[in-house]
Amino acid sequence: MEHKSEKNFKYKPLIIDGAIGSLLQQNKVYIHPILWSSYANLISPEEVKKVHSAYISAGADIITTNTFRTNPISFHNSSLNIDYEDFVAKSVKLAKDLTDQSEGLILAGSNAPAEDCYQKERNVSKSKLESNHKKHIELLWKYGCDFVLNETQSHLDEIEIICEYCYENKIEYVISFYFDENRKILSGEDLNSIIKDVMQYSPKAIGFNCIFNDTFNQVFSNLDLEYKWGFYLNCGGGKLTDKNIVCGVDPSQYLESIKYYLDKKPYFLGSCCGSIPGHISKIREFIDENY
Repeated sequence: MEHKSEKNFKYKPLIIDGAIGSLLQQNKVYIHPILWSSYANLISPEEVKKVHSAYISAGADIITTNTFRTNPISFHNSSLNIDYEDFVAKSVKLAKDLTDQSEGLILAGSNAPAEDCYQKERNVSKSKLESNHKKHIELLWKYGCDFVLNETQSHLDEIEIICEYCYENKIEYVISFYFDENRKILSGEDLNSIIKDVMQYSPKAIGFNCIFNDTFNQVFSNLDLEYKWGFYLNCGGGKLTDKNIVCGVDPSQYLESIKYYLDKKPYFLGSCCGSIPGHISKIREFIDENY
């Protein structure tokens, strides 16, 4: 299977699309308590395609599959009576059908933490974590993603599983971290030391996502950025754990808040929870004017 990300990754910062789940939520699409917005791939596929299309029209270079919760652990906990592989295949296809129509667009397969993004304690075994990530990554790659975007990762055990599996199977991937104001991931390790370990597994890039700008700004000057890196920050109002996510940072404010980071030459940038296509439009306009 030919993947096109190698020829598309280049210095001019690539723009990754914005939030999918919170935007579907704002559009009154039903959000499943376990499968989150991925359930919409089954019950409201046209609404999902509208979101993907809106980000393409806004100028995104990278379109992310709505697969943040199509991983095996979430699927089995949901008790859906459908074929698991078919569920992932259909979810990827909603975005792939659109990216295939536009030369140069890159398709990122979203692979989330096995459990809740902000959960410190484990409820599943190491063996289940391993099978969860290996199966999900395998299917995202099999059904045509150009790279696997392992996002909001914040536990060392999962990070090691993901990186080793992708490296050993020659799967192009990005590992994107969530961390706190002390520059530590949720399992307690220092981010810079984790990144040094991860680099031996040849990720396409290192990312940082779902972090509020205030936190990112506090630690930014102390991040070792001697590698291809990118970011997409939280634009929601309220708390990270809110069930209903609303936009808390308008597109113009967001653009102004991230200009400082561009001096460090990010490989890619975008926006995360709470954002809308307007955030991507503003970034697109700025990048085209300045690069």
